[in-house]
Amino acid sequence: MPHPRVKVHRMFELVEPIAAVTFSQIPNEAFLALGMRNYWDGYFAGRAAPLGPAPAAVVHAVFYNFADGEVARHIPWVWGKTTPQEAIAVRERGSAAALRQVLGELADSPGLVRVADLATRAAVSAPIEGRALYAGLRDLDVPEEPVARLWHAATLLREHRGDGHNAALLAHGIGGTEAHVLLALSLGMRPEEFGRVHHLPGEQLAAVVDGLRGRGLVDTAGGFTDAGRQTRDRIEALTDELAAPAYEVLSADELDELISGLEPLATAARTIDD
Repeated sequence: MPHPRVKVHRMFELVEPIAAVTFSQIPNEAFLALGMRNYWDGYFAGRAAPLGPAPAAVVHAVFYNFADGEVARHIPWVWGKTTPQEAIAVRERGSAAALRQVLGELADSPGLVRVADLATRAAVSAPIEGRALYAGLRDLDVPEEPVARLWHAATLLREHRGDGHNAALLAHGIGGTEAHVLLALSLGMRPEEFGRVHHLPGEQLAAVVDGLRGRGLVDTAGGFTDAGRQTRDRIEALTDELAAPAYEVLSADELDELISGLEPLATAARTIDD
């Protein structure tokens, strides 16, 4: 059944920190032990593995929001150190271990099994058309262990939404690097301070901002114009709309139960690596 957008968006806020344990210290160390040179080798090996040994251009297209050349620094180099199958296993083990560690006693709570089951029902029910990364993930076996199953479900839901978000960006003419610049601005940050783009040459980031300014999305001070805010809001609304089918398998009561059950788990997951 269809659910209110506010609840669909709340699910994004709750599954994101659980899925994001993948990018924390324990999984990173596991990939370094395989021979990865740095964090980003492990990131691309783990996240791209469900696509198989796809070339850099395909991974770049699917991931959407990396600057030109970023993916090619890691793909296919990582496949000389590991295989997609091994990367999938290492990522799952490391992520489950990280999530278990940060959840503490919650990892063995009776409610976690129910939450993992509800999240999994949603995670494996969405349509795969146009969702390349989600489709690759959904083709994997669902872990039996509850904490690993919860992480797997959160990751499926995250990437399902992410595939839809990329489609929304594309529909609004926002490129990958532009998306990160707009996100930085929405957080009150300068692009050169923001995670995935801070390392890019200053002139490259300035050119992106100038392009957004030329389209009327950014003002002379480097903040959002009204048109920029409206575009951002439309993209978020469309992203939620495209994410909604994953939850239609759940009744209203089941979705409320899932949201309630995820609240303490997501709160705990946000403290990882603190």
